[in-house]
Amino acid sequence: MLAVKDLRINEQIRVREVRLIDDQGEQRGIISTREALDMAKELNVDLVEVAPQSKPPVCKLLDYGKYKFELEKKNREQKKKQKLVKLKEVRMQPKIEKHDLEFKTKFVQDFLNQGNKVKVTIRFRGRELAHTELGKVVLDKLLLLLDEGSFNVDTPPRMEGRFMSMLLSPRSKK
Repeated sequence: MLAVKDLRINEQIRVREVRLIDDQGEQRGIISTREALDMAKELNVDLVEVAPQSKPPVCKLLDYGKYKFELEKKNREQKKKQKLVKLKEVRMQPKIEKHDLEFKTKFVQDFLNQGNKVKVTIRFRGRELAHTELGKVVLDKLLLLLDEGSFNVDTPPRMEGRFMSMLLSPRSKK
């Protein structure tokens, strides 16, 4: 979809001939730009280039202000329908106690139920880096505690420097 400011109108159209669509939406064929501009002035409307990439460019006879308003209205409607997905992060350590793990799992489940993606991160300190398999065990336990079928594992557990993380997203409710 072309942005409104990218459209050329009236004298800004600098090609010799255009494919014209009149104000009723009827194809008028390929005519000279000068002739199309004269028709636009006669009907008291604008000549708007709606498909500049085609050969010859497609132009319409229409009220530019009204057309611009309709395009902006359509864009606003599309933005309303989009759902913004946030990324939440829950951090833990490899030596997490059972109760703490269950508590943090509730947070992860709540974030997923709200429709957010969740990055679960395990931070390794000092000598813990020698035992990264403990982090994998903690992440596997967390997956077992979560409601089955309520999430997808986008990225499986992997090391990123001193951190092991995985990304979970909510499963669509279709």
